[in-house]
Amino acid sequence: MAEQEKPKILSVSEVFTVHKNLVVPEYQRPYKWTEINVQQLIDDILLHNDVPEYRLGTIVLHKTKDKSGNEILHVVDGQQRLFTLSLITHALHNEFKNQPYFRRFKHIESNLLESEIGNQYSRYNLWNNHKLIQRQVKGFKEETIQFLFDHCKVVWVVIDDVSEAFQFFDSQNARGKDLDPHDLLKAFHLREMANNSEKERLECVADWEEMDQEELTTLFNDYLYKVRNWSKGRSARYFTKSDVHIFKGISLDNPDQYNFIKPYRINHFYTDKYNVDLDRKIDGQKASYPFQIDQIMINGKRFFEFVSYYSKIVDEIRKTHNEDDNFEKSDLLRNLRSSDSKAFKIMKELASYPGRNRTGDQYVRNIFDCCILYYMDKFGESKLDKAIEKFFIWTYKDRLEKFSVQLATIDNRGMEANGFFRVIREAIDTKDVFHKPLGATASMNASKTTEIRNLFNELNYWTGA
Repeated sequence: MAEQEKPKILSVSEVFTVHKNLVVPEYQRPYKWTEINVQQLIDDILLHNDVPEYRLGTIVLHKTKDKSGNEILHVVDGQQRLFTLSLITHALHNEFKNQPYFRRFKHIESNLLESEIGNQYSRYNLWNNHKLIQRQVKGFKEETIQFLFDHCKVVWVVIDDVSEAFQFFDSQNARGKDLDPHDLLKAFHLREMANNSEKERLECVADWEEMDQEELTTLFNDYLYKVRNWSKGRSARYFTKSDVHIFKGISLDNPDQYNFIKPYRINHFYTDKYNVDLDRKIDGQKASYPFQIDQIMINGKRFFEFVSYYSKIVDEIRKTHNEDDNFEKSDLLRNLRSSDSKAFKIMKELASYPGRNRTGDQYVRNIFDCCILYYMDKFGESKLDKAIEKFFIWTYKDRLEKFSVQLATIDNRGMEANGFFRVIREAIDTKDVFHKPLGATASMNASKTTEIRNLFNELNYWTGA
């Protein structure tokens, strides 16, 4: 086994001062970070510049020699961060080189930008991100620069054998499974609770910890992410680490109190005051924060409450997916059953028709669920039976007309400019939803959907033979 140096904790200053032999080998993937990734890194640096140390992750390197016999360090993992930190360092030199206080930082330079970048995609991203960084660093203060170089640190791992270096890289990436986006969100929002007590932090994540990884993945990927994006007319196929900013928002203890934050502050502090009032010990009442699924996210404890709140609603919706004991126990169906509505018949057929478990049918069911979730979030159960009829026709038309339903089919449907997600977002009354016109269909190209066609016919949206 090759000799491995003990991992070290190095500051950005130490990385670029001591190590002038960094090389990105040709087998590495391109530099992929976009403006969003770079902005997130800069935002984190600005947000946490009052802590003693801020970790930027692990850098894995393979120690080898070049053709001339000189020792070099091949970057196995951490290329994206190292290149971005190199761009930031270069921009800081250009912006502040004539400032007296910057003299102590002049020796900090990365050699990575001197290397020849053959990949056109990498060159474009480096150029584009450098332009963004040049604009961003203009607002850096001396304390921010010092924090970046001296207090932002990485775990530095150097291994002699390349195969062992990649093995270590794989193990660092969750032993074959990379960190899920919601794991990053948990870490971010816990950091936002630095001023809360340990007891408060534990209470906030209690519901989160009770959910397994698969439940959290489904909640974020299939519901929260899709509704938040589709309501804004954006694609929502896959929730990845580059999308976590969608669930980051405002910090209510931030000294910059803009006008749009005021309603959030009022709701936040009033809810807390209401719940600790002496009268609550008498009446036993408790108020939840009045969440809206498409609202600006409130960082910290409200984020965990947001997730817990919507997980319970989604759980009730998912109980209706199969006609079993859970189906009968779903609160969602309680009022529908008592009113003997067509909506209850729709839900019952969707839980039992033969083709319901196919991949395409699951995609359609997901967008149908998201419509219900978004509507209930805004209007509660008011006229829910009528809403379900409309959502069923709008979403299952694709299932009837298309031989194969792809994820792209549903994504395009979800972000339609005149689709239900945009309609619900703009609606101020239930009638704004019900007045959306829906076209009938005469085409049925899918198998195992006779029950769906019969429902279309019963609702007068089928014109075929």
